[in-house]
Formats: sequence, C-alpha cells, structure tokens
Amino acid sequence: MFDALSERLGQTLRNLRGQGRLTEDNIKDALREVRMALLEADVALPVVREFIAGVKGRAVGQEVLRSLTPGQAFIKIVQEELTALMGESCEALDLNVPPPAVILMAGLQGAGKTTTVAKLARWLKERAGKKVLVVSADVYRPAAIQQLATLADEVGVSFYPSDSSQQPEAIARGAVDHARKHFFDVVLVDTAGRLHIDEAMMEEIRRLHQAVSPVETLFVVDSMTGQDAANTAKAFHEALPLTGVILTKADGDARGGAALSVRQITGKPIKFIGIGEKSDALEPFHPDRIASRILGMGDILTLIEEAERKLDRQKAEKLARKVQKGKGFDLEDFRDQLQQMRNMGGIQSLLSKLPGLNLPQEAMAQVDDRQFIRLEAIINSMTPQERRFPDIIKASRKRRIAAGAGVQVQDVNRLLKQFAQMKKMMKTASKGGMARMMRGLKGQLPF
Repeated sequence: MFDALSERLGQTLRNLRGQGRLTEDNIKDALREVRMALLEADVALPVVREFIAGVKGRAVGQEVLRSLTPGQAFIKIVQEELTALMGESCEALDLNVPPPAVILMAGLQGAGKTTTVAKLARWLKERAGKKVLVVSADVYRPAAIQQLATLADEVGVSFYPSDSSQQPEAIARGAVDHARKHFFDVVLVDTAGRLHIDEAMMEEIRRLHQAVSPVETLFVVDSMTGQDAANTAKAFHEALPLTGVILTKADGDARGGAALSVRQITGKPIKFIGIGEKSDALEPFHPDRIASRILGMGDILTLIEEAERKLDRQKAEKLARKVQKGKGFDLEDFRDQLQQMRNMGGIQSLLSKLPGLNLPQEAMAQVDDRQFIRLEAIINSMTPQERRFPDIIKASRKRRIAAGAGVQVQDVNRLLKQFAQMKKMMKTASKGGMARMMRGLKGQLPF
C-alpha cells in the first residue's frame, strides 16, 4: 500500500532536503508535486485542498525559514500533517462496558466483511484475551452463514448458529442473549451487504442496530475503491452512528487514497487495516506509523511488535547461543530463519518497515518471497544428516535433492553457496565483528 505515493513524495522531499534554505518559490514547487502525488493516489479533492493549505500555512512561516535544516523541517511538517489527516493516534475499540460488548459490522457486498469478522475475532481472542462469539445475520447471500461458521472454526472462536428463514434482528438478539448466559466478552455481528447503498439495506441495519445497541458499529470498506470508499462510508454514517472504519485489501492498493480520505470525510477513525488474506492479517491503524511509511521513514515500532509476537523465542535463543560460540550453524537453522521471515510477512513486508531503505518500486517488485519458499523446499528435500553436515552433499546427492524439490541442480548449488556465506558471517559476528558482518551481508540476500 502507498507504493506509488511513497515513491513520488520521496523524490519530491529528497530534492528539498538538499536545499541550503527554502524560499516561497521552491516550497511552492514542492507543494505542487505533493498535490499531484495525492491526486494520483486517488485522495479526495477536498481532502487534498485542506492538506495542502495546512502544510503551506506552516511551511512559509518562521517554522521552516528559520530552521537550520529547512528541508528536514518541511518533511517534518508533511509527516505531522499526514498524521493529523489520518487521525493523530490509534483509536482502540471501546470494550469498557458490561459484557457482552456487541460489535456490529456493516459494509457493501464484496468488501471482505465476513473474513474481516473472523480476523477481528482472532485479534480480540489472541491480542486482547477476549472470549468471542460470532454470528451471521446475513440471510440473503448464499452460504454466508456457513462461510462464517467455517472461518470461526479456523480461528478458534465460537459460532452462534442461524439460518436464512430467521429475521436478522431475532438472530442478533438470540446471539447476544446466548453470549450473556455463557459469559462471552464480545459478540461480533456480521450483517448483509448489498452491491450498492439502498434504502432497504439501510432500514434493515437500523433495525439491527436498535435491536442489539452495539458499543461499536464498524464500517468495513474495500480500500481499493479509493475515494469512493470514503464517500460510501459517509453515506453509511448518515444512516448509522458509526464509531469507526476498517479498511480491507490494503495490500492490493498501491495508491492509499482511501486511508487518506476516510477520516477527513466521515469524521470517524480508521481503527483497523487489513493487509492480506490470512486470518492474522489485521492490524490496528496507527496514523503516525503509516505517515512515516509513506515518507520512506519505515515503521520500526510495528516491526518490533511483530517480532515479539511472531518469532519463536526459544529458536532465537538457541541460534544466538550457536552464533556466540561460532560453531554449529547448520541448514536446519537456516531453514528456521526462512520460516521466521515468512511468519513476519515476508521480505517485502520487512523491507517496507525498515527506516531509511527507500527502495524504488521497481526494486521492491523484484523481491519475490517465492524464492524463499523454494529455498525451504530444497532444504526439506535433504536428509537430517545432510542438513546438519552440508559438506557431505556432493554431485549425486545434489541431483537427488534437486529432483525431490522440483528444482535444478544449480538451484541447490546456489543455496549451498548462500548458506556458506551466511555461516561465514555468523562466525564474524561471534568474534564481535557485527559491522564487518553487515558489510558482508550487502548484496548477498537471495533475491
């Protein structure tokens, strides 16, 4: 997400960074470029106007002109204004009510509402420690109820059964009553979507809202619809007291117009953002971190949180001991590192969060996580002895390993060479040469 916007803004701001001092003329040129970048990212025109006015008002004032590093001061203003545009800070769900807290999920058909219900259920269960019940009040879409039942089973939360012969309000009330009797903390109510906004849909969801009095009413919207996402959210907010927005399919939207428009147009915060198809691909929306990522400054806080949550601490400690001793690093350890990287969302996800990297879009496109899967398949094709003692892998073994992994012998050779380089760097690190190790790593990653 934001790839095109990030690249365009990055180039504009890099040009400014080198300026000894800023004048109204070069600020004017930069603002024109920023404006074009936002419009190309499908940000709503009124939002662009307000944003540019806010940046200009601060940039032509003393805040920048008196700065020792005016280019950096301008970038700081752009970052702060982007953060303000998206909502200043992450706004958490309001679950501080007597249980069960009811969350009503609304949205158009095709926005990914049902899968988002399952993702949010998993997030509440694993990250907030809540006992969650999900229920489908979608009595129109074929197999909608069964889809949610299957997803609930996958993420390990309870499902309240319903069928298409029931009234949506009766289903929702029954689920809340069941949750109250069985001590659930949260009830997530999935509602019917439509291909477009119509009065029948709005009337039904109003009745549902009245029936269960939700503490949160979240609008689920496909971020790939750009500024239309913000306009649809506004229409829903006029019919319902929305408390927040969840943006889905953000990983498929290189522009980011929806994220930059929704808050300003609806006045409602983006609370979560969907960044993939997997059930754990839902993250709280942090405007400050997103603004940093757009400007190529990385998102180190999210990277640290992901590492703490997803990395296997025991394996990491075991590897650290091996590195410290300077011996014993083998292909099983190498495979563990590849798996840990995939658990962190893959190399593209990691690179996008590293500050100061600023890789161009073309370079990021060449980073292919499938190559890591191929490396893993080659290692899995080896015997335990071969993984522990790679030196024994000669020509006949290479042919067998290649056939087992469905690759060429040169792919096996390439893996062994990369492993040898990594093992050498591990030895360097064990002797305190971390700086030398990082220099050695440059250009050696397998992509």
